[in-house]
Amino acid sequence: MILSKKTSKSVLFAILFANMGLQQAQAQNKTQPVPTTDRPNIIVFFVDDLGWQDMSEPFYKVKTPINEKFHTPYLETLAKDAVKFTNAYATPVCTPSRVSFLTGLNAAHHRVTNWTHPKANTPTDNKDELLNPPDWNINGLSPVPNVPHTIYATTFPSILKDNGYYTIHVGKAHWGSTGTPGASPLNLGFMVNIAGHSAGHPQSYYGENNYGNLPGKASYQAVPDLMEYHSTSTFLTEALTREALKALEEPIRRKEPFFLNFSNYAVHVPIQPDPRFVQKYLDRGLDSTEAAYASLVEGYDKSMGDIVQFLKDKNLYDNTVIIFLSDNGGLSLSPMRTGPNHTQNLPLKAGKGSVYEGGIRVPLLIKRTKQHPVRTETTPVMVEDLFPTILSLARIDNYQLAQEKPDGKNLLPLMEGNKSSDWSSRPLVWNIPNKWTVPDGPGINFFSAVRQGEYKLLYDMKNGKLELYNLQEDIGELNNIASKRKGKTKELSKLLSDQLRIWKAQLPTYKTTGKQIPYPDQID
Repeated sequence: MILSKKTSKSVLFAILFANMGLQQAQAQNKTQPVPTTDRPNIIVFFVDDLGWQDMSEPFYKVKTPINEKFHTPYLETLAKDAVKFTNAYATPVCTPSRVSFLTGLNAAHHRVTNWTHPKANTPTDNKDELLNPPDWNINGLSPVPNVPHTIYATTFPSILKDNGYYTIHVGKAHWGSTGTPGASPLNLGFMVNIAGHSAGHPQSYYGENNYGNLPGKASYQAVPDLMEYHSTSTFLTEALTREALKALEEPIRRKEPFFLNFSNYAVHVPIQPDPRFVQKYLDRGLDSTEAAYASLVEGYDKSMGDIVQFLKDKNLYDNTVIIFLSDNGGLSLSPMRTGPNHTQNLPLKAGKGSVYEGGIRVPLLIKRTKQHPVRTETTPVMVEDLFPTILSLARIDNYQLAQEKPDGKNLLPLMEGNKSSDWSSRPLVWNIPNKWTVPDGPGINFFSAVRQGEYKLLYDMKNGKLELYNLQEDIGELNNIASKRKGKTKELSKLLSDQLRIWKAQLPTYKTTGKQIPYPDQID
């Protein structure tokens, strides 16, 4: 990779600045270790771009036709031991969700509101004829202060590590741009990093192609590490699984509790068929694209099954917390997926990139240790809730943060059936002051939204329009009731605006005047 002289200086400055500050910041934020006796192990299976229904285990009140397309038996088995959250949410695209996961902050608060480019100081916004995006944190997350265009924050893996956990990251990272400290999981609290770097998807899933690491052909997306599997027939998902199992041997040998963040590159594009599974879907009549997609889904499911079986073989399953989720809704754009655009997640509206349900509603399972109850929870929850939840599960309640207190809430009371009244009134907020893709799509580009209880309000920033839906009655967001429920529309627009103001959330500006667009409660 050849960088311009200007870019090289910028990257070098960032690296030198980060190295100067990293040790000092880590010392300031370090918590006092506490005994690890009887601490649970924790594994997070973080799947990339997986839709809410893209598995055979339903997260709706009924099994849908989309559920029927897939075969995920290991996920079905895990669900029998877990709390299933049927109203769980992330952000519309990957990096904001992943930063919220590590920091406990809402994306409107941490200002990483779009995906981050592997190359430092490179915005990923598309140009728009009407609006300019704000000066958002294009370089992502940073564990040290004063790195330009980053959110400086303490991550929960660093807190786990300071409290005796052996911390492992495997797969996609995509928390920070190259040349900034957030690009490496090793700077974010992980003791082991396997194949995680600044890019957000693989160049290739195939070992025969060295996962993209071919002379003269490698891009930013070439998957690092995994050289042992180069020039072999080992699919990327399988290679990551094998390396995860190897990494787990060390904390087991040490008799230390471990945290494994297994972040599969699947099912992100390129949608390449996993040879182990694709033929069965072709035989069922799926076209080549959808069969390839289903094979990626079954591949991550087998990966989960292999790791769960490893835990059982080691007599560790009963003392291991397992969390499963996706980072955003399923992709709904052709030609990457078959069919008309924004129909791949029905009955949910739209898909990845959108603040409609298809872009933000995600599957979430949390399996606790053996003695804890299994149930279905319908309360709306958000990806940043996992920060305080994981630390609570690890029995860590004394820690210091560089950021403000987490926006997320501890999910343990919900998991135990102890739902207080504030859960039903709690607002969930999304803010997308960016242009993710061209052209605009339903709920895509320059939108914010809030959900409180069964009602959800959307703010279309470009058109100055408010939409209101009752999700209990209209999960497909087909019937805009804003004009019929003016009182509720006004109430939620004020709620959303007040929260955006509290967080100093960013909004785009008009190209013609340079002025910021109005808040939702300023719309007539």
